[in-house]
Amino acid sequence: MIEFKTPEEIEKIKKSGRILQQTLALLRENVRAEITTSELSSLAEEFIISAGAIPAIKGYGGFPAAVCISVNDEVVHGIPGTRKLKKGDLVSFDSAVLLDGWYADSAITVVVEKEKSDEDKKLIEITKKALYIGIAQARIGNKVNDISLAVQQYVENNNFSVVRDYTGHGIGKHLHEDPSVPNFVIRNNGIELREGLCIAIEPMVCKGGFEVCTGKDGWTVKTADHSNAAHFEHTIVVTKNGPEILTL
Repeated sequence: MIEFKTPEEIEKIKKSGRILQQTLALLRENVRAEITTSELSSLAEEFIISAGAIPAIKGYGGFPAAVCISVNDEVVHGIPGTRKLKKGDLVSFDSAVLLDGWYADSAITVVVEKEKSDEDKKLIEITKKALYIGIAQARIGNKVNDISLAVQQYVENNNFSVVRDYTGHGIGKHLHEDPSVPNFVIRNNGIELREGLCIAIEPMVCKGGFEVCTGKDGWTVKTADHSNAAHFEHTIVVTKNGPEILTL
């Protein structure tokens, strides 16, 4: 069931979103060669707790950390651990914050220290721009498929692919709510966007094919062809004045 949020509820999601963006900024500032992914996750967890919020993905479905940290060919749900990052690694941070009973969800992808390769640079640029192209379609009267079509067309016109097995989603009192927000067109997905709808739009883009597989840890999702992947995400709300990003 889709739930539409009141202005008061949207303000609460926005407060969670501010803490989350500060958390991602902290991770961006501290990512470097030789740091372990568990050190970065601990840094994020300490910050979220110090801000009076809860690291929402820790324990969610059994996930053991405050941030999903996915490296190179890992698309999403990477578990932080003893792995030391290297110069040139492509690293995606995906996290969520719960404050006063309301969730916000966001993700970014960065490169560790070294100058980006032309291909990685383009992958990041295309994924980030695909997010904003999708957000621009989140307008009253449009359909979820308008978001999906815009993201898919932009990504594929640039010779990359969008992951099919994982999608964006509604968000609010729960981390994952209806509707699903795919990054590709689904037949008959004519859910109309209305004022007060809060959704997380999150293109996951691969250099190679869109097929993915889950690792032995039961969580980490990798590209099947081991090509690199990038992931950007914002929580937004549909308003009469257009889409508003709540994770800024």
